[in-house]
Amino acid sequence: MRLLEQHKIPYEVVEFPDELRDAEEIADALGCPPDIVYKTLVVEPESGGKPALVMLAAHRQLDLKKVAAAVGVKKVHMAAHKDAEALTGLKVGGIGALALTHKNWMVLLDQPAMSYQYILVSGGQRGVDLRVPVQSLLQVTRARIAEVSRAALNDDE
Repeated sequence: MRLLEQHKIPYEVVEFPDELRDAEEIADALGCPPDIVYKTLVVEPESGGKPALVMLAAHRQLDLKKVAAAVGVKKVHMAAHKDAEALTGLKVGGIGALALTHKNWMVLLDQPAMSYQYILVSGGQRGVDLRVPVQSLLQVTRARIAEVSRAALNDDE
């Protein structure tokens, strides 16, 4: 939040029960469409090197091949929960790109986000999302737009 204030970016704090971890459950609890509630996932290159953060809508599934191509490596894997927490210093369910800009990791924002004026992203702790303008989020996180997801198998899309 300090980072957004520093850059004079308008945002809204949206709170929900901090025991919720799943972005789709959070969207339900908030009464928001899952397309605007974004989760942040930590991926690691198979060959070693810096992790990357990938932000995608609650109801979308990460496509690791697309992520690897976007990051410029042969293969990536999702970080295990304990590894994601150790790497970020944040708890799963509260990992967010805004809280990790100091790490200078590559940040990818899934292409569908560009259809919206704002999205909800983690505020860096469980139970807190921030409603942030997409263009401002790109600017402050230095995120790259990439197509890195597909519709979930149970999705009607």
